Amino acid sequence: MFDSGVGGLSVWRELVAQLPAESTVYVADRAHVPYGNRSSAEIRRFSEAIADFLVAEGCKAIVVACNTASAVALHGLRERFPGVPILGLEPAVKPAVSLTRSGVVGVMATPATFQGRLYRATVGRHAADVRVVEQVCIGLADLVERGELEGPGCEALLQGFVGPMLAAGADTIVLGCTHYPFVIEAIRRLAGPALEVVDPAPAVARHLGQVLRHFALEAPAGVGFPRHRFFTSAEPACFDRAAGRLLGLHASSEGLLWRDSERQALIREAQHSRPAAGAF
Repeated sequence: MFDSGVGGLSVWRELVAQLPAESTVYVADRAHVPYGNRSSAEIRRFSEAIADFLVAEGCKAIVVACNTASAVALHGLRERFPGVPILGLEPAVKPAVSLTRSGVVGVMATPATFQGRLYRATVGRHAADVRVVEQVCIGLADLVERGELEGPGCEALLQGFVGPMLAAGADTIVLGCTHYPFVIEAIRRLAGPALEVVDPAPAVARHLGQVLRHFALEAPAGVGFPRHRFFTSAEPACFDRAAGRLLGLHASSEGLLWRDSERQALIREAQHSRPAAGAF
């Protein structure tokens, strides 16, 4: 699995809960977080290099645990690795359409996700009979990366995003970035109990299980213990603190380095994470 940062851990926790026999490799490209503000060419280049690394590590399937990378790079990754099942994320517009009573669905996402053909195709297929209110959420992924999930700053930022969707009549909101489920409770508090908030992560984990079964790639239950490894292209200790805050997870991540100025390959750093002082 990979994401620009810790957001994909919202998908990772569902995968581990639903597929407890499976081992995982997670890459957080925190050297470039967030992807949502970057060019399509950059996102494709980063995604291809990370997928190269995951395939070299022996991964039997890849989950692009980032809506932005899925929107921009998924098609190219499937062409690059035709023998590897590659799953991406698309905003959960279809289930939101089935839930809405007002006929208005809000979508919270990054600019790159909204501009991607995957998002446009999803809306075109499933949202012909509803109004979709698109809310660009600049800065929200950064807030989650810093671990600021509560407090006045978080609530003020979320109010600026959620308020316009509610004012437009939305009674259902789609979380179109894997970082956003980590502030789902804050969103619910702001919007009230009548609002439906759709997190696509459980559906992605279920779909991965179906794909593994279809290709006879499932890990046998009860044989050995699953291993979960974490890599990051920024300071490992910072990733470990973030994973601990978000999931109570002891990640013990390993460092990766971008090999050249074109950001076309990843190599292992010589040392694993270590305790570090200072701010998150």
